[in-house]
Amino acid sequence: RLLDGGSRFVCEEVGLGAALWSRHSAIEEEGVLTDALLGMMIVRVTRFCCRDLRKRFVSTLSGGNELPSNLHLQASFIEIEKKGLPPVESGLPVLRKCEIAVPSHLKPRQAWLESLRGYTDDKLGIIDLHPDVFAVPPRIDILHEVAIWQKNFKRISHAKVKTRAEVRGGGRKPWKQKGSGRARHGSIRSPIWRGGGVSHGPRGPTSYYYMLPMKVRVMGLKVALTMKFAQDYLHIIDSLEMPSPDLQYLLDLARYRHWGDSVLIVDVNEDMPENILAATRYSKTVTVMPVIGLNVHSMLKHETLVLTLDAVRFLEKKLLWHDTRFSPLYPFKLPYKDFL
Repeated sequence: RLLDGGSRFVCEEVGLGAALWSRHSAIEEEGVLTDALLGMMIVRVTRFCCRDLRKRFVSTLSGGNELPSNLHLQASFIEIEKKGLPPVESGLPVLRKCEIAVPSHLKPRQAWLESLRGYTDDKLGIIDLHPDVFAVPPRIDILHEVAIWQKNFKRISHAKVKTRAEVRGGGRKPWKQKGSGRARHGSIRSPIWRGGGVSHGPRGPTSYYYMLPMKVRVMGLKVALTMKFAQDYLHIIDSLEMPSPDLQYLLDLARYRHWGDSVLIVDVNEDMPENILAATRYSKTVTVMPVIGLNVHSMLKHETLVLTLDAVRFLEKKLLWHDTRFSPLYPFKLPYKDFL
């Protein structure tokens, strides 16, 4: 069946149709077609088909058909981050354990301890992070709710328009009630007149204040810390000591460690070292903040969050306290005062 209509289709597919078919026609006319010649033709066609199939199979496995050559980026255009081994696989001793007991069904998260004293001081050791603070379920709805509340609860709108009673003029009736043929009016400052008052307009100042439950706000902080840690945008440092008050040193350090375009540095003490205060005084991308003022909006605004060891200890203590309390923060008979 190789030399009938099916064989002609196979030969044309591999590029040998014209030669082999003309050879077969001439031999068939002479009547000297032998078994040896038939076997030779079968071997040639099979070998060519297998070679073409092998090329296609190898190109498919190598991924050559995924993108055209003009769409591949050069290696120099792609910034490859050089990251070392994760803390779990490093085998180094743990420098800090969780001070608050970790539940038996959870494991503490581990992170590298870094320093601002040098570019290469990025792996001083390993510290444990409490999973109930840095590994909570990613509740994006709570994160959005807290972010919107933080934007609106201090908002005051001062928009105000005048009513018909507050617009100057309009005390006299523009024309008599009957007889003029025009519509009846009592004042030219009516809301349907041009230049008249506005009905149902804003009467500022208007406050948009409302308060979320404390545990919802605490959960928002936990979710934000978890998201930063999961995206590798959370870094822990031993202290804020720097060898230079120059801002360029801090920017070069952030670029060397791939901290991104904006950095938020958080410490417990409000009295921070002079070098880091001088370096960040006029910076638009690096911000320092005491941990008592840490909030969801600031964490979402900055790409990288840098915490000191004291800040980590403070956050774990304060945020986990709300999980175990069963009484209000203060007696209900006292006026409201929010504190963490």
